Amino acid sequence: MMVVIVGRRSSTQDFKTDVAYLARLEGTMDRYKAQRLKKHRFRRDKTEVSCCMKYLMFGFNVLFWLVGAGLCAIGLWAWTEKDMFNNIGKVTSMTLDPALAFIVTGGVMFIIGFCGCIGALRENTVLLLIFSVLVGLIFAAELLFGILAFAYKDWCKISKMSRDIKNQIESQVQNMIINYREDSDLENLIDWVQQDWLKCCGVKSYADWELNRYFNCSSKGSIDACGVPFSCCKPTGDVIKNRHCGFGMIINTDRETKIYTEGCIPSGEKWLETNLIPVASVAVGIAVLQILGICFASILRCDVKAQKAKWGYDE
Repeated sequence: MMVVIVGRRSSTQDFKTDVAYLARLEGTMDRYKAQRLKKHRFRRDKTEVSCCMKYLMFGFNVLFWLVGAGLCAIGLWAWTEKDMFNNIGKVTSMTLDPALAFIVTGGVMFIIGFCGCIGALRENTVLLLIFSVLVGLIFAAELLFGILAFAYKDWCKISKMSRDIKNQIESQVQNMIINYREDSDLENLIDWVQQDWLKCCGVKSYADWELNRYFNCSSKGSIDACGVPFSCCKPTGDVIKNRHCGFGMIINTDRETKIYTEGCIPSGEKWLETNLIPVASVAVGIAVLQILGICFASILRCDVKAQKAKWGYDE
């Protein structure tokens, strides 16, 4: 009888021992899991990537990306309206196609904005590097142009190279006048420059409009012969704009009271001299934004690399 009692006590003790062992084992597992979870959270909470820098970079480039897409869409729409896709050869005959300028500018902005936006959001070091390089190249070109223009501003007035450059610009603007009626966007651009911006007419003077076959005095049957576009006319204060005000002004002796006689190249030079400080301020502002963009992208890229190294990930 005593043996049985001892045997029962032994079984009970073994059961209690097993329960205690399982409890200790479960407690050990819980502590291990808790330690791992705590360590995991600690590593995640102590991330090297700045959320402020990341989403500031993301937000700025989303706006840049959308603006680029909008400009590109406007340019493509304008090309579609002019049926340029079926007459792509027209592009080579024009010095400046405003629609093409929109497409190229929008495309560049879209690519740069895409790299910066996705690179910041996904913490992709390759896209951030591409963003920095592209913005850096644009900034370097702007900086080089600004330094040369400032350093040689007096030399440019007398040098043969500057005269050649000026002659080349005049030749390109003359080509725009020749194609004035061939492209509606180019026509609107020239009208805006002459009437709303520089208050000018022609390249060097109003007489340059004889280069256009519609305004040339030898053009038979053209109502515009010996005339200039309405955008050359001085404002009169009339409610209804007279679009025929430029008829016959090339041979009109009273033209100085009715149209702008100074060319757009001299007017542009005067405008730049008068507004040098505002133009320089805008240029500096754009340069500062570019420098900040490069710095933010570089800092974010270094933070991502540091975080990967902290977690033991290979680049």
